[in-house]
Amino acid sequence: MKVMVIMVALWLSAACGVIGSPIPPEDVGIAPLIERQKKLDSLEAAKQEAVEGQPAAEPLGQDVDLPPLRPMGTR
Repeated sequence: MKVMVIMVALWLSAACGVIGSPIPPEDVGIAPLIERQKKLDSLEAAKQEAVEGQPAAEPLGQDVDLPPLRPMGTR
């Protein structure tokens, strides 16, 4: 048990000093997040305007030629 406690303590002390890759300051905080959301919103709005500007395509083929649904063979 004592050996296990020592091993965990050594592992924690080594793991606490591990340094990851640096994060640039322009990517930290709320301002960059708001800017990214505004860019995404403007792109989505542009896509919506493009879709709304196009006329709706009429379905062709089997869906147009089908007769209305009626129950068949019921008693």
